[in-house]
Amino acid sequence: MFDVAIIGCGPVGALAANLLGQAGLRLLVVEREADPFPLPRAVHLDHEMMRLFQSAGVVERVLGDMRDTDGHLHIGADHGVIRYMGTVGKPRPFGWSNDYFFYQPELEEHLREALGRFPNVELRLGTAFYGLAQDGDKVTLTLGSEQGETEAEARFVIACDGARSAVRKALGLCLDDLDFEEPWLVVDAEVEGEVRFPDLHDVPAGADLQKLSVMMCDPRRPATIVPGRGHHRRWEFMLLPGEDDAEMMRPERVAELLAPYLDGVAHRIVRAATYRFHGLVAEQWQDGRVFLAGDAAHQTPPFFGQGMCHGFRDVANLAWKLEEVLAGRSPPALLETYQPERDPHVRAVISAAVEAGRYICMLDPAAAARRDAEMRERARGRRHGTAHDLIPPLATGIVAAGTPGAGERFIQPRLGDGTLLDDATGEGWRLFVRGDSAVRPGAGIRLVDVDKLDDGGALDRWLGERAVAAVLVRPDHYVFGSGEAAALLGLLRHQLSAPALHHREPVHADA
Repeated sequence: MFDVAIIGCGPVGALAANLLGQAGLRLLVVEREADPFPLPRAVHLDHEMMRLFQSAGVVERVLGDMRDTDGHLHIGADHGVIRYMGTVGKPRPFGWSNDYFFYQPELEEHLREALGRFPNVELRLGTAFYGLAQDGDKVTLTLGSEQGETEAEARFVIACDGARSAVRKALGLCLDDLDFEEPWLVVDAEVEGEVRFPDLHDVPAGADLQKLSVMMCDPRRPATIVPGRGHHRRWEFMLLPGEDDAEMMRPERVAELLAPYLDGVAHRIVRAATYRFHGLVAEQWQDGRVFLAGDAAHQTPPFFGQGMCHGFRDVANLAWKLEEVLAGRSPPALLETYQPERDPHVRAVISAAVEAGRYICMLDPAAAARRDAEMRERARGRRHGTAHDLIPPLATGIVAAGTPGAGERFIQPRLGDGTLLDDATGEGWRLFVRGDSAVRPGAGIRLVDVDKLDDGGALDRWLGERAVAAVLVRPDHYVFGSGEAAALLGLLRHQLSAPALHHREPVHADA
């Protein structure tokens, strides 16, 4: 019997398999397609995802195909700037750039190849999910391939099988429609030169348009221009009322739309396809021993590039909890914190993306002019933020709510020798304290003396700004809480033994 079966080996499923494979769990990974989808889909991820690649031991495999960029720029109806979320000259408290662009087929290939490190991971490509049945201690999967129909048993299942999730449908789980649907034309191209941005004004000093995701909030045709790795560039054009999908995908129409940006610049169209941008969240993310993750659980409008990031956060959240439960260190009810932690987090980011989508997709010129004036007035005299500021802290679940920094993503400074904090201290639960501590955190929690780290004082400043003596950090790099070390450890033990987490027997990986 497998510890965990993962249905779908796109980026989210592949990251889940790398995280859990590294933990030593016995995994079955099932993917309908024999090869990664050959065309680009998702193109953006952020520093938190790079940190998860670091945790999974794959960051060096993917880094060479990543392009770090300078943030986001929103342009109003008059082609002047209305919102800037740039990162030039700003610190990198998490160890990585805020924004990276990539080519999805390459990323998927790297993540799949990395699974070859693990003798405990079985990858079955060209294998489809047909159905499942659950009993008290396992899930029985029905699978199909060219060799015929087979069954497999696993203690838990993670469904990473996309927006049309066959697992979600088999379980009869419904989606909550957040009332956002807009049709867009997505065009990917290989461009031999710089993209042009005619008639822009008020561009912030130091902003490089070739390294920014540029949103044209033009009521004549809202559009996004996205930098990519190498020569890859992406355009997303909103379809106007009455426009036909097939007509807009014709090469002549695509060329017409690209002309202001690429006239006279050598380029090759990779694909042009229409999509409906949605805001959807599953009403139920867990059914017994089966969990939804990634697009199977939620779909996000792409205006801040967080769709794939949501899925990566999902599986990072699940991975450490599954490892705890399967090792018998925590009761299975720990897994019931998955949706309460992730659902509000996802909805907050989708809400921000939908809000941005509504002002981006504004087609009335008078309303767009009022929008531009209001956004410029709000920005006057304020320091611009970054897309990082849109990600809220965890508010529920395994967090010491009310303590300074609880639920935030913890910093990751580089040490004097260039090593990143996580590589120096190791992964898992970590208790950071100043100086020698009489506290002994117990099995499964590393004690880290901040005074012994050559980090330029970054961790000491984090503690000092919050006036706390210690911070306890979860395996997925979110802050459990801060305060006195002994009190934090006691609160963690209390949370993990509270009635909601105490009513079932532990599940042992070797049972």
